[in-house]
Amino acid sequence: MTTALILLLAVLAAAAIAFSLSRGPARRQRAVRELLDAADALEARLRDARNEIEAVTGDDSLDPVGEAMREMLRQRLWLRDHGRTASLSQLDEVRAQIDHARQRIDQQLHQIERARLG
Repeated sequence: MTTALILLLAVLAAAAIAFSLSRGPARRQRAVRELLDAADALEARLRDARNEIEAVTGDDSLDPVGEAMREMLRQRLWLRDHGRTASLSQLDEVRAQIDHARQRIDQQLHQIERARLG
C-alpha cells in the first residue's frame, strides 16, 4: 500500500513538472504575441495621432509623433534582437512601456479633440 502511494505521488509530481515545463514556452509565446499586438496597436494609434494633429494644425511639417514612432522602432528592433532570449519580466516591462505610451497618446488626442471642439 505504501509503495503504491509513493509511486502514485511520484507519478503525480512528474506530471505536474511536465505540465509546468510545457506551459513555459506557451507563456513566452503568448507574452511575445501580446507585446507585438500592443506594438501594432500603438503604431496605429500614433498614425491616427499624426493625422489628427495635421488636420488640426494644417501643417504636416510639425511631427510631435515622430519621436514616439522612433521609440516604437527601437522597441521592435530590441524585440527582434533579444526577444528569443529575453526573460518574461523583460518582455512584460517592454509591454508595459508600450501600453503607457499608448495611454499618453490617447490623453494628448483627447486634449486636441477638446481644443478643437472648444
